[in-house]
Amino acid sequence: MPEQVHWDGTPIRKDAAPARFRGFRLARRRAPHRTPLPPDPLPGLAALVVLSLVAAFFAWVSAGPFWLAVGHARTGTVVIDGCSGDGLTLRCRGIFTAEDGRFITHGVRVSGVPAEGSTAGTALPARMTGPDSGTAYADVGVGRHLRWLPGLLVVLACAAGIVRLTGSARLPGRRHRRWAVAAAVAGPTLITVGFLIAAW
Repeated sequence: MPEQVHWDGTPIRKDAAPARFRGFRLARRRAPHRTPLPPDPLPGLAALVVLSLVAAFFAWVSAGPFWLAVGHARTGTVVIDGCSGDGLTLRCRGIFTAEDGRFITHGVRVSGVPAEGSTAGTALPARMTGPDSGTAYADVGVGRHLRWLPGLLVVLACAAGIVRLTGSARLPGRRHRRWAVAAAVAGPTLITVGFLIAAW
């Protein structure tokens, strides 16, 4: 079968697509790529505020027990004035007298009171971080560590949550990510250090 040619002698290519289709495919391939929209900052900001408040609360309640657990304490005796509630809701107040007689603090909260020691007038060995502390701790053994360890673990969890929910670890550029993560962790850390200094 003879080869078909154009009027000028060039062969006809059967697989050649019409010009309009070639241009259409070209246009589709070169379609501009849409830039993804930046994430909404409001959820990250809300998470930052909420987790910072949670970290501040647990740092506050853990600061005093931490110093007592590491040995910074004034030993003495607390005399129970009265208690209310029962079990986990037991709340007691009393008068703390330092062992060396340097100070007496009235109306302190008494933590770790056993059920048999909640009667008014009961004297219990206790510890305080100093005369300005509002809480005397009567718990002993492992209980003294359970007063601060879970709270500081919650503070660490809040720091990790701030890093994740604010997107600090997903920023473009290694340097920017490092600064963002460091700033996210520094917030709860500085809050904890502040309460530790205040509780000293």
